[in-house]
Formats: sequence, structure tokens, C-alpha cells
Amino acid sequence: MACSLVRGMYGRLKRPCGLVACRVRASGMIAQVSGIYDEPELYQLACAYRDVPAEVSALLSWCARHGQADGEAAGKTFRSVLELAAGPAEHALELARRGLRATALDWSGSMCAYAAARAKAAGLELAVVEADMRNFALDSQFDLAITMLNSLCHLFTLDDLVAHLTAVAAHLVPGGLYIAELAHPADYLAPVPRTSSEWTIEQGGVRAEVRWGGHQDKIDPVSQITGEHMSITAHAADGTVRTVSDVVPNRFWTATEVTAAIRLAGGFAVAARYGDFDDTTMLDDPTAWRMILILRRE
Repeated sequence: MACSLVRGMYGRLKRPCGLVACRVRASGMIAQVSGIYDEPELYQLACAYRDVPAEVSALLSWCARHGQADGEAAGKTFRSVLELAAGPAEHALELARRGLRATALDWSGSMCAYAAARAKAAGLELAVVEADMRNFALDSQFDLAITMLNSLCHLFTLDDLVAHLTAVAAHLVPGGLYIAELAHPADYLAPVPRTSSEWTIEQGGVRAEVRWGGHQDKIDPVSQITGEHMSITAHAADGTVRTVSDVVPNRFWTATEVTAAIRLAGGFAVAARYGDFDDTTMLDDPTAWRMILILRRE
């Protein structure tokens, strides 16, 4: 990124998906940077509307519910987690706070350094790995893997998605879960999207106005990639204004395409599909606003 946070003052918000290039204006000066991942504080601020503790509670509830196949004895304990495309590693840090051995993987060096610094400041154990989520190789296996906030939009082709799923399966113990949160197909296929593209957030004395996509951004009918226009403008208490803006490529995945990729990759069974961070909102529910897939390692 949520059970109720997105129905409150900020509405249902889209997930900032990362950038290829952008311009940053700070205190009247303009500097070129390679993307929002070089501005992790702004990225985290834009995503601060998410209720991470509530979402982590939902993840752990799903682990208890789906961590064993039908007919197996209940009681599998989830002791370790790998967060992929982790960015600031908000969910991995919260899971570490709750006692899991946590690892965060991202291919942005700036984000990795930021996540490591946050863990150190909070006194939490967090292993941080700079790697590509399509072809990483770690020495450990995990009970749980997660990809949050529609980060699979960074995988532009079926080959990319299959490679990613294959790599994740190789790093999960039998019976382990992979929970992936994607944008709901209604955001692209319904007449009215289920999330908002503009919001304002205040945190730590900084107010940010965020715009990520919108009706003016058209999806390519062949590649299913949208160039989403984005901007974050942060106003600090001392009057400093920082702005980052760009056009972000974002691949839309349908439910049937993801299901096909799961079958091609092998190693997973689909345990459940949800439309929100609770146990009652199914993917086809009219109120569903996310596509959350729970895959069990066979």
C-alpha cells in the first residue's frame, strides 16, 4: 500500500510505483536525480496514508489461515519474511518488530541504505539486499514472502513475471506463503476507477501534495503499460518546498494473466484471493479495491 484507512480522509489511493527519471527542486535549486528511489524520504511520505500495522496484522492472519493445505494439521509457525521491491521496507520492519526474522530486497541502493538506517534507528534486526526481484539468489529460505503496493507493476513482460515467481518459489520453504498486492483490474477496466490519483498527506510537520496518474494517462492496448504522470510537492515548516515529477511506466496485470504466470512458473498453488486487507472482501466484491493473491509453496 488498509482495511479502513483508505475509506477515511484520504479515500482510496493508488500506489506510487517508482520512477525512471525526475527533477527535484529544493530551496530554489534544481538538481537532476535518477528517480524517486533516490528520494526515499519523499517516497515514504507519499505512501504515509497506509496503515502498515493494520496491513501486517492482516498478513499474519492470512498466514494462520492459509499456511497449510486442506487436511494438514494447523499450527505452522511463520518465523521469517522476505519483502521484495521493499523500498523503505515498512512492512518488513513492522514484521521484525513483531518478532520475525526480516529481510528486505530492492534494486535501489538509495532505498536499501534508507531501509537499513531506519532499522538501525529503531533498534530492529533487518537484513537488506540490493538485487533484482526477477533473478535474485539468497542463502536463506523463508516462511513468508511479500510484495506490497503494486510493486509487480515494475515487471513489464510475462517472462519477467514468470522469472520473478520462479525466484520467489525457490526461496520459500514448503508450505510457505507468497502474498502479493496488486492494483485491482477495475482501476483499468471499469468506467470509474476504485482508487484516487491525488491526495494530500501530513507527517512530521511536512505537508505533501501527491498526484500519481489519472484519467489523462492512457494505457497502451498492446503492452498494457501506462506512462503515469506523477508529482510530489512537499512543504516543510521552514518554508522549503521540494518537488519531484516525472512519467512513470506502470504495467497493468489482469487476474487471468497472473494466474497463467503462476502455472507457468510452477511451485505454487493459489490459496486465496482478496480485494482488501481483510478476510471478507473477495476479489469480485463491488467494494474490492486491491487484488491480493495468496500463493502457497507446494
